[in-house]
Amino acid sequence: MTTFKDIFKSDFLNSTNLNTFSLSDTLIALGISFILGLFIYFVYKKTYKGVMYSAAFGVSLLAMSMITTLVILAVTANIVLSLGMVGALSIVRFRTAIKEPMDIAFLFWAIAAGIVLGAGLIPLAIIGSVIIGVVILIFSNIKSIGSIPYILVVNCDYRAERSVNQVIGFAAHKYILKSKTVTKSGLELTYEIRIKDKEAYAVNKLMSLEGVVNAVLVSYNGEYMS
Repeated sequence: MTTFKDIFKSDFLNSTNLNTFSLSDTLIALGISFILGLFIYFVYKKTYKGVMYSAAFGVSLLAMSMITTLVILAVTANIVLSLGMVGALSIVRFRTAIKEPMDIAFLFWAIAAGIVLGAGLIPLAIIGSVIIGVVILIFSNIKSIGSIPYILVVNCDYRAERSVNQVIGFAAHKYILKSKTVTKSGLELTYEIRIKDKEAYAVNKLMSLEGVVNAVLVSYNGEYMS
């Protein structure tokens, strides 16, 4: 039975000194991880719904896939090195804030592809990545077909509140009053509404109502208000 002291004996170290390292296998694995990383980057770019697109994050997905593949190749090639990597990676802390939930999914996708490739399961990595990419592309497009959420802020006097609700009820598929601020000068009404882009012009009718001071329509992704 091998004891803990035997791990540090020279004969044990020599027997596990990169004896399974293969240059050709490494180049193939890194090449495929580069291609899969490009595919993940392409899917991320196609499905990104925000305005401030970060090209650096897309490149980091490509790098994450290749780096993870390299780490797994090193771990599977040397037992002693794997023990050191486990200890080193356990103290690493990442402080970068992830703003979009889908960004986390893409990060795990890139890491998982690298792990599977480093383990030598190339067909699983390719088939799994293709299926995941197709599913994300399909469901991201389905989401854009339906009504779009907005935040509508209306400033009006007390007499115009009922008329405002009637106009919003006619223009929106669904609406919810999120907040109502009452002051001596009037009301500030905040709604979460769902309308299609071509129906956004209906909000202009609010300004034709007597007692409405202004109306602001803001695209809403669920993070501005609770």
